[in-house]
This record gives sequence, C-alpha cells and structure tokens, in this order.
Amino acid sequence: MHLLKRSAWLLLLLPLSAAIHCKKSTGNDDPATPAGPVTIKDSVIVTGLNFPWEILWGPDNHIWMTERGGRISRVNPATGSVTPVFTITEVVTNGEGGLLGMTLHPNFSATPYVYVVYNYNSGSGYREKIVRFTYNGTTLTNPLPLLENIPAASIHNGSRLLITGDKLYATTGDAANTALPQNTTSAAGKILRLNLDGSVPADNPVAGNPYWSSGHRNPQGLVFANNILYASEHGPSSDDEINIIEKGRNYGWPNVAGFCNETAEQSFCTANNVKEPVKAWTPTIATAGLDYYNHDLIPQWKNSLLLATLKDTRIYQMKLDNSFTTVTATTEYFTGKYGRMRDLCISAAGKVYICTSNGGNNDRIIEIGKQ
Repeated sequence: MHLLKRSAWLLLLLPLSAAIHCKKSTGNDDPATPAGPVTIKDSVIVTGLNFPWEILWGPDNHIWMTERGGRISRVNPATGSVTPVFTITEVVTNGEGGLLGMTLHPNFSATPYVYVVYNYNSGSGYREKIVRFTYNGTTLTNPLPLLENIPAASIHNGSRLLITGDKLYATTGDAANTALPQNTTSAAGKILRLNLDGSVPADNPVAGNPYWSSGHRNPQGLVFANNILYASEHGPSSDDEINIIEKGRNYGWPNVAGFCNETAEQSFCTANNVKEPVKAWTPTIATAGLDYYNHDLIPQWKNSLLLATLKDTRIYQMKLDNSFTTVTATTEYFTGKYGRMRDLCISAAGKVYICTSNGGNNDRIIEIGKQ
C-alpha cells in the first residue's frame, strides 16, 4: 500500500552518544575525523549459537548475550568461551518471539541487576514482559516482573532495552495489530519509559502510563548519544527508519511510513504531531541493532552510527556532522559475508562485536578491529 517514496532516497541526518553496556559507547571527539572506508580486521570468535538477540559489553569486560530460546550467557572475548548464566524456562519462542533484549544496571558492581524482556504464554494469550533479575556472580536470582501483559505475536515484538540515567527505555512492536500503535492505552507499538524499579516516572507524557512515544511498527535498535535517544525501526515493504525519539511524539505507524510526503500522510502528520525519521530506506534493509562509535581504535568511524541489518546482511557506518543531526557519508561492510546480522556492541577499547541471526545452531560472534 506504500509506494516507493522519493524522499526515502534522500540521505538525511542522525546523531548519537553514550550508553551503558556494549550497546552504547562514550565520548564526543572531533567529528571532522575522515570518514571511511577503512580496512578493518574481522575474525569469528564464537560459533554454535542459535539466534543470539542481544549482545552488550559488561563491566566485567565480557559480552553478555541473550539467545531467543531463553539462554543468557557471558562470552569471554579473549578466548571465545561461552559461560551459561541462566535459562529462563518461562520463555516461549513463537516465530520472531522469545528472549529478546537485555541491559545491565549502570552501577552493576554495587547493584547487579539484569533487565530482560521476553515473550511468554499467559491466560490472555501470547504476551511480553520486562523482568529484573539479580546476578549473584554465577547465576540470576530473584526475578521481579516490572511490566507484564504487553501484547505479543509471532512477528513485531520489538524489543530493545536501554538504561540512561535512572530511566529504563523499552521498544515494543505492534504485535501484528496495526490498531495498537496509535492507542496510547496499549503498551504495543511504543517506546516505553520506566523507573528502574518498574514504576512510571512522574514526568511521562500521561500520568501513570509507561508510554514515551507512539506510532511504532517494530523498533529493534536503541541508543542514547549526544543527549538524544535514537531508534531503528522496521518498515513494511518500504521505509525502514532511524528516528530521534522525543517525549510524547507520534511516529506515524500505520498511517505514515517513512516521511510525511504523501497527501494523506501530511494531513495525519499535521494533526498528530508526527516526527519524521532522520533517515529511511526503500527498499527496506531490515534494520536491527544500533550503536554509536567514537573511539580512537578505528578513527575513521569516530562520530558514526553503526547499524546491523538482517535482510541486507551488512553493517552500515554512517558518519555524522558536528551537530549530530546529519549523515555526511555512509559506508557498508561485510555485505553477504556472514548472513543476517542482529546486533552489535562496542568494547571499552573500541573493538566492535557483531552477532548473526541465521539459526540452525550456526550463529556466530564476529570481532572487528583495525587492520
């Protein structure tokens, strides 16, 4: 129903900055560092995984990882050894559903909380929940549900988690029901914002409501950078998106795909405070994990957004200008080499790690550094 949009071919903006875990990095160095391409070294460090979904860099200098079937593990990047931490038996895999996003408390050594989001069966059907666990140095204990009964389906479940400051953000998909993203009483098709104990912040758009933004189809990447929250989102047959997420804003779905550049979309955008994406792709590339790079190890990548893609089977490095709002150059890496890519993370030393999403117990983690 959405035609190829001329605007979707335009190269637009996009910024980023810090976060906690392998999902985000820190720094704010010279954006004038030359853009790519750059010769980089890539090597497989882990094999035999099955649909890893989240990888994040922990304060223990290990990669923390979820696999969709319910397993949480720690990966030693120096040796490639995988140490199981915990398996959530309540997880139910259904199509794209299962154990999805994870994040760690920002003061993990003193407050060893692990936040996860996963799909499960309840009396009301297939659902999603956000749960906080406590890490005791070996395994996870004391599960505390923070938000339950989020609509779920075999497709379009989100769900990426991010902590910035003392707030937890979670992306949710439309759960194959296009009536939900525009309904602010539903947690589906939203970016949610909670306090770290699961309560609703007093300054959310609606009192007592966890929603922060609405009108999302299936956002699966989230990064906080340069004091701005960014999300990657799957479009329909057109218009995969990168969005700047703002309080109470509407991102259009299902009435708008990509930019507000069709007559009906323009009317809806005006009436509903819709924020257009900073970038959109048609044909779609299946946008997944999102991160921000600003390390000296690969100087050509400094001040860049890194995006893992599934259908397009590559990494996009998008250089930003010094306002962090415009992409000045885009370079693609690993096209078709490793197959579908679900997520990526960045070590404290600036190495990049990518996990694939090919299934069949044949998924891998790839380490990237400068040649």
